[in-house]
Amino acid sequence: MYLYGASGHGKVVAEVAEEKGYHIKGFIDENISKTTLLDYPVIHEPPSESIDIIISIGNNRIRKNIVDQNTLFTYVTLLHPKSSISKRVDIEEGTVVMSGVSINSAVSIGKHCIINTNSSIDHDCVIEDFVHISPNAALGGSVYVGEGTHVGLGVSVIQGIRIGKWCTIGAGAVIISDIPDGATVVGNPGKVIKVTEL
Repeated sequence: MYLYGASGHGKVVAEVAEEKGYHIKGFIDENISKTTLLDYPVIHEPPSESIDIIISIGNNRIRKNIVDQNTLFTYVTLLHPKSSISKRVDIEEGTVVMSGVSINSAVSIGKHCIINTNSSIDHDCVIEDFVHISPNAALGGSVYVGEGTHVGLGVSVIQGIRIGKWCTIGAGAVIISDIPDGATVVGNPGKVIKVTEL
């Protein structure tokens, strides 16, 4: 398999792949100054044949653009062996679940998501495609997170909240009411400071 994105996030994803026993052929990165990462080679254009790949880039929009532009990739799903995931969870292709994550019963997680270190997702949550749940974030039961949203470090979301698409929830925010599409939210309690039209 190849990892698309030779950066700090790529290092963490590579180690999850190693833990799961994948053979990593190298990284793909458009930055020609990068030649190796973690002793793996970095190439600058994807191979022309169909390949197994995981996108190891933290930016949600960039991950979506790569998926939209590359039809030959077969996407791998990586679940760290030191994560705790209910057997009743549905996780789609291209998603990475990091060490220390806890995901409880009846959760649905879409494609190309990042469920980052020590985050917690309680029962019946729905996480759409291209979402990033940052380290130590906690989602109560029945939370809905729309496509492309970034939930920042240490965010707390109470049960039953609906967060829209392509939102940014700032680090440490406490979310106690629904959030519209395109919103940037900070603080405790969370306050919308900007809404970007999608």
